Amino acid sequence: MREIQGKLADLTLKDSDTLCRIAHALSSPARVEIMRILSRNSMNIGEIAQALDLPMSSAALNVRILKEAGLIHVENLPGVRGTVRLCSRKLDRVTMNLVSEEDIPDASVTLAMPIGGYSLAENISGTCGMLSSTGTIGVMDSPAIFYLPDRFQAQLLWFRRGFLEYRFSVPEPSGQMQVRWLELSFEACSEAPMYRNPWQSDIAVEINGVRLGTWTSPCDCGGRRGSLTPGWWDTDFTQFGFLKTWYVDEEGTFLDCEKISDVTPRDLKVDPEKCIVVRIGVPEDSVHAGGMNLFGEQFGNYPQALRLRLGFAFREPPRLTEQAEDRPFTSGKE
Repeated sequence: MREIQGKLADLTLKDSDTLCRIAHALSSPARVEIMRILSRNSMNIGEIAQALDLPMSSAALNVRILKEAGLIHVENLPGVRGTVRLCSRKLDRVTMNLVSEEDIPDASVTLAMPIGGYSLAENISGTCGMLSSTGTIGVMDSPAIFYLPDRFQAQLLWFRRGFLEYRFSVPEPSGQMQVRWLELSFEACSEAPMYRNPWQSDIAVEINGVRLGTWTSPCDCGGRRGSLTPGWWDTDFTQFGFLKTWYVDEEGTFLDCEKISDVTPRDLKVDPEKCIVVRIGVPEDSVHAGGMNLFGEQFGNYPQALRLRLGFAFREPPRLTEQAEDRPFTSGKE
């Protein structure tokens, strides 16, 4: 049987023996009734027989079949006249995926996030600021503007140090899918007064608290207008950045196809049923603390903001050991 999470059994066609046992156990109306009445409290076989108006022998036989299928737990307890067999529900839910794993193709999903869609702006320091596609947002060089409601309209933002934290959720997650790879891309560059080349800055990326690595941006890009940069933004200032792509799979982490670390999806503990936390910024321990510009889909050279792609494969859950399957019953909710 598949590993039980709480009182849930998640089965596939590979669990043919378990599927057959459960299907047989639930093919009898009497046994279905036993499962129903055990949803309220534990009962001994005599109480089950009385509740369903069954002979003791019939109640005992049905209890044995349900126990062998793993649907209920039977515990022998001392009673007034010997041993009492106390029955309780072992499972509250059984799911059966009747599609063969071989017929489930690998899947991928692309998630887009506006650069102003962060949930946390941590230790932001100036110079800093934010622009929409039509003008400035708030007051320049004030970290407080990073929590203005208008931040969701941002198309260019910048700061000297600090981190922005973004949280991505996967639509319609499936507990039977695991992340095989992920890819994060965004357009960024250093932050200097006006613009400047060279002007190095260490820009770090973390996912779920694990640092993928650090990219050293060579400059704050300007001198010509970005292909998407609005005409009202003066060419004396930052115009565009570099499109950087971080890719993580079982072989490690790659930045623009060059391996930079051994971090894998397993290290990141990526779970499709939980949010994925992405942090981008200039950490306090940077050797080159030259700030950061981050571009939206209507600024710079590339028509995208933050883009997170996830690749999935069918998850083969671990099996229960015999010891785990035969664990003693404990009363109350698990």
